[in-house]
Amino acid sequence: MSDAASNIHEYTVSELAGALKRTVEDAYGHVRVRGELGRVVVAKSGHVYFDMKDERAVIASVMWKGQASTLRFAPEEGLEVVAEGKLSTYPGRSQYQLIVERMEPAGAGALMALLEARKKKLAAEGLFDPARKQPIPYLPQVIGVVTSPTGAVIRDILHRIADRFPRRVILWPVLVQGEQAAGQIAAAITGFNNLPEGGPVPRPDVLIVARGGGSIEDLWAFNEEVVVRAAAASRIPLISAVGHETDTTLIDFASDRRAPTPTGAAEMAVPVRAELMTQAGGLGQRLQTALLRFIDRRRTELKSAARALPKPDSLLAPLRQRFDYAAERLSPALRAMITRRRDRLAAVSGGLRPAALRRDLADRRRRLADAAARLPAAFRRGDDRRRSHLEALAARLNSVNYETVLSRGYVLVRDEAGALVRAGSALKAGQAVQLQFADARRAARIEDGGAAPKPAAKAKAPSKSAPGGQGSLF
Repeated sequence: MSDAASNIHEYTVSELAGALKRTVEDAYGHVRVRGELGRVVVAKSGHVYFDMKDERAVIASVMWKGQASTLRFAPEEGLEVVAEGKLSTYPGRSQYQLIVERMEPAGAGALMALLEARKKKLAAEGLFDPARKQPIPYLPQVIGVVTSPTGAVIRDILHRIADRFPRRVILWPVLVQGEQAAGQIAAAITGFNNLPEGGPVPRPDVLIVARGGGSIEDLWAFNEEVVVRAAAASRIPLISAVGHETDTTLIDFASDRRAPTPTGAAEMAVPVRAELMTQAGGLGQRLQTALLRFIDRRRTELKSAARALPKPDSLLAPLRQRFDYAAERLSPALRAMITRRRDRLAAVSGGLRPAALRRDLADRRRRLADAAARLPAAFRRGDDRRRSHLEALAARLNSVNYETVLSRGYVLVRDEAGALVRAGSALKAGQAVQLQFADARRAARIEDGGAAPKPAAKAKAPSKSAPGGQGSLF
C-alpha cells in the first residue's frame, strides 16, 4: 500500500453517515420549498410522511406530530404547498429528507382547485341532491348546536333564539379550526343523531352547525369529506351557518338549509313568538267574524224559508175536519154493532131447549156409569196381560244369565285386574287368577301355561303276600 493511501482517514459507516448528516444540516439548516404533495401517509403516532415533488425530482419529507397538529388543512396528494424546515439525512436508509416545521397551501388557487375537485366528486355521489333535503320543523322543541363553546357565535345564536322564541338549546362543543376540527364536527353531528328518543338527553329536532368568518384555510374543516358525509347522512334536519354570507363551504351543499350567518341560522330555526301571537289573534278575530257572518246568513235564509211555508192553522184545518166527521160517524156505528151482536146472541140462545138438554145430560150420565162398571175388569185384564209379558221377559233374561251357566258346572276366570280371561293362551305360568263358581269365588295360580295336566295314574291293588309272608314290591 502506498504512503499516500495510508495517510487517508478511515471512517466507519456510522461516522461517515453522521458527518454527512451534519454537513447537510449545516448547509441547509432552514429552507423553504414549493412543490406538490405525493404519497401522504399519516402514521398511528401522528407523524405525517409525504413526498414533495415537481416534474423532475422528489424529496422525501416528514412532519412530526407536534407540528402536524397545527396544520389548518388536511394534507392531500396533489395539493401544491410551501413547506419550511431543514434538510437532513436518514442514515438507516442512506437517504436525505426534508423535516418540515411549517406548511401551508401554495396560495388560495391550490385550495380552490382541491375544493372544486372534491365538490365534483361528492356531487357525483348524490350527496348534494335536492331530493335529499329535509324540511326544517316550524317550531322545534330542542335545538342542537355544533360550534365552539367560546366566542361570539354561540352567544349570538342563544341571544337570537331567546329574543324570537325561547327554546331548549343543547351545545356540542367542538374545535372549528385545525387538524382535529373536522373529526370533532363529524362526531358531533353523528352523536346528536344517535341520541335515543326519550333518553336522558333529549334528541334535537333541528341541528345548527356554525362558525364565524375567516379565510379559506380557517374554514377548511367544513370542506373535509368526513364532515360533508356526516351532514348528508344526518336524519335530523341540519342548518349550516359557516362564515359570512359570501363564504361557501361544502357542508352548505350537503345541509338541508344554508344560513348566511349564525344569527340567520337561529332565525331559520324558530319563528318570532310575538308575530305568532299577533297572527293567532288575527286569525281568531277573522274566525269570529266569519262565524258571525255565517250565523247571520243562515238566519236570513231561515226567515226566507219560513215565509214560504203555509200557516199552521191552514195545515191542521183539513185534519180537524176529518176528525169531526169520524167522531160523528162513531156513535151510530157503535150502536149498530151492538144491535147486530144482540141479535146474533138471541138467535143462538133460541136454539137451546131445556128438555133436549136434560135428555142429553141423562144419556151422558148413563154412558159414564157403563164405562165405570167395565173399568175394573178391563184393568185386571190389562194387568194380567202385562204380568205374563214380564214373566216371559224374565225367563228369557234368566236363560242368558251367565250365573245360570255357572250353576251347570262352568267356571268364570278373571286375571289379577279383574278382567275376563277368554283364552287359556293368554295366561302364563305362575300368574294369579280368580275363579268364580256359581256359589263362591276362589283364588288360584296357573301351574303350567301350555299343556293340559296328565291324568293321575291309577293306584295298583296290593299284591298278595309272597310265600313266607314277604310282600312284593311290585
